Amino acid sequence: MSVNINKVYQKVLALANKEQRGYITPQEFNLFADHAQMEIFEQYFYDIEQFERDASSDVDSLIEQKIQIFKKSYGVITTAYEIPNNVHKISYIYLVDTQSQHREYLEKREPGEFIKIKSGSLLNNSLTTPIYYVYDNKIHFHANPSLGTNYVYQMVAVEKPAAPNWAYVISGENALFNPNTSIDFELHSSEENKLVNKILALAGVAIKDIQLAQVAAGKEASVTEQQKQ
Repeated sequence: MSVNINKVYQKVLALANKEQRGYITPQEFNLFADHAQMEIFEQYFYDIEQFERDASSDVDSLIEQKIQIFKKSYGVITTAYEIPNNVHKISYIYLVDTQSQHREYLEKREPGEFIKIKSGSLLNNSLTTPIYYVYDNKIHFHANPSLGTNYVYQMVAVEKPAAPNWAYVISGENALFNPNTSIDFELHSSEENKLVNKILALAGVAIKDIQLAQVAAGKEASVTEQQKQ
């Protein structure tokens, strides 16, 4: 389901050199590739918020499928658990009864509200509902003691995609693709054309070819519109 990085690079080179508009080095391409992938990835979450406002469930479902690639389940975590650097967003945290395997999901609260609940100054159903908050990149929990000691905390989070890398070996004066150490794009395969267009737009700015940047941006907008139909 991933996107082959060499396929994207060859398309970018072919389109950029079509009218002798300049050569994009592997180093430049890798920088553009990482930037383009993160732009597309971060746009998923913005689009979900927009579609939820418009109740556009079909498109929302499609984006959720693309995000699903990056969801990972973390095993037992403890309070004051430090969130890994590659985590983009926590999807949910839950308690699991190790005997019955019953799950109970935690509600996320703001740090100030959590402190009030913990001290007993804020009385509501949160005293019986397990909750958590995030502070200083660490997760803190609170659960009713009546739940017993058979529970463990688990987390599902969306991880950031790994930085793509078109690796190569030098042969004479040429850079030859090295598939053994290269890293493909982790996005859904349907994002290939969007990646090409985004990278071309970035390359157009880098080589000061405004026309190339504008053409690429126009193609990207067309691909985006097609995906929304």
